[in-house]
Amino acid sequence: MTTIQKKSLKVGRYVDTKHVDTVIRNYKRERWVHNSEHIGKEDSLSVWYSVEELEEFIQKIKNHGGDGVKMCFGAYSEDFDVKPDYNNRQTIVMVATRSKETETGVANKDLYINPGQILAYNIGSICPPTCSSGGTSKPSGPGDNSDDWGGIGVTIVDRGPKGFTVV
Repeated sequence: MTTIQKKSLKVGRYVDTKHVDTVIRNYKRERWVHNSEHIGKEDSLSVWYSVEELEEFIQKIKNHGGDGVKMCFGAYSEDFDVKPDYNNRQTIVMVATRSKETETGVANKDLYINPGQILAYNIGSICPPTCSSGGTSKPSGPGDNSDDWGGIGVTIVDRGPKGFTVV
């Protein structure tokens, strides 16, 4: 009997609350405030998908021989008619991938399920504008007082003559 050992493709790791707080605050100060200014309204801060749809997407990736997901930053067009509130706001597009050994290491190639048809998932619930309960959500555990904007990473942004914004 031949045993084939599959090499782990893990590249990420679990992080703690401090790490999450730091990267969210950095994003809000360094990118979000400028994006919001550029589009003339608050840009999105998060994209939400249910576990059910994530599991379904992952199963579809596996069914087509894929082994990963690339999270691509994107922005909806100014005339995005599927959800007009999303116009100009940023998003995350999940693209299925398949790893391939190359001479220089591992390459993660986009997964096409038909000629010209990439396997990808988008149009989640972005916040803002679609914050599930006006910016606050029910706690999910003991001591949890987070909100849909990310509770953690609450940031005061100095916008100069335009005042301050709390996000």
